[in-house]
Amino acid sequence: MDRQKYYHAIKANLEDNIFRHSLALEACMLGLYDYFKDNNLLADSEPTREEWGMAGLIHDIDFAGDTKEQHPLKTGEVLAKFNLEITPTIQSIILAHDGRQNNVYDNQAKWAIFCADSLTGLIMAVAYVYPDRKLASVKVSSVVKRFLKEPKFAAGTRRDEVAKCSDPSGLNLSLEKFVEICLMSMQKIALELGL
Repeated sequence: MDRQKYYHAIKANLEDNIFRHSLALEACMLGLYDYFKDNNLLADSEPTREEWGMAGLIHDIDFAGDTKEQHPLKTGEVLAKFNLEITPTIQSIILAHDGRQNNVYDNQAKWAIFCADSLTGLIMAVAYVYPDRKLASVKVSSVVKRFLKEPKFAAGTRRDEVAKCSDPSGLNLSLEKFVEICLMSMQKIALELGL
């Protein structure tokens, strides 16, 4: 799959803030994959690294215009407008980020996208309140503190979904470790995120 073609499709179809969120989630998905791979925690049946990343990149492509209300069910339809398609595996990962669907979380990729989707916004919000507005300045402890002790901060964060990162049948990561992986992954693309 040619990432650049999908990158241009989301850039063309999404508002800037959703586009940046999509880049952030792609980074988190790749960072999580690498962490699990490096620590021999990936099942043999897991989707590929490319599939993890691509699902993160395009998960919100239909969150715009006349398909926004039916998001994420219109992913394929929107991609078709750009002469693009995705595998059933990627489609199933994308569907897993929507807590309203009756999803079966049968792999770590689905758990990762479900838990990380909302965390990206919280991490960005923490960066925005720093004087320099830079991800490089953000500390794991600051994100965790805002997450646990300030429910009105980035109130749109679906904290219940993020907290499922510690579910033993899912990612089995502490909140601190999960935040650390996602924050470090986003810091690597800070320039692209404008942070």
